[in-house]
Amino acid sequence: MPQIQFPFFPEGVTHITPLLAFVRRDGRVTYFNGSMPVFFHDEADMASFRMITAQFVVSGHATQAEIARAFGVAKISIKRAVKLYRAQGPKGFYAVRKRRGPAVLTAAVLDEAQRLLDEGLQSAEVADRLGMRHAIEGSACGSIACARQNQSQRGTTDDDQERAYAPG
Repeated sequence: MPQIQFPFFPEGVTHITPLLAFVRRDGRVTYFNGSMPVFFHDEADMASFRMITAQFVVSGHATQAEIARAFGVAKISIKRAVKLYRAQGPKGFYAVRKRRGPAVLTAAVLDEAQRLLDEGLQSAEVADRLGMRHAIEGSACGSIACARQNQSQRGTTDDDQERAYAPG
């Protein structure tokens, strides 16, 4: 005949639910289901904290509100962690975050723009050919390539400018 096991927790725990608790000791956080430890991590390890609390919610052992009350965190951060856990599982918390690089003005695009400018095209024509908006073209014109193109439009060169500023 099966026996009911009463949840006996170690001393000093903080309850998340009647069956789930945690304790902070010596820089570590340990989670208990009754008297049995189920997971631990360093206090500063936010990825593991987010992962285990999301796992508790997804597995039905705790609600988002219970986690928020027990740890004093915002509900939206728990919702985001749960969404990440459902989408990617535990590995999503430890993956290197993807960062955006230059979306339009990559090295290859700048090289191509330089080539087109050297051929004598106007900056607006270069932007059209490369599929850039004209607003982006202005930021690209801050580069040396566009400075040379602007000089050629005025009919001056670097030598002309040096002579104009030479003491004489």
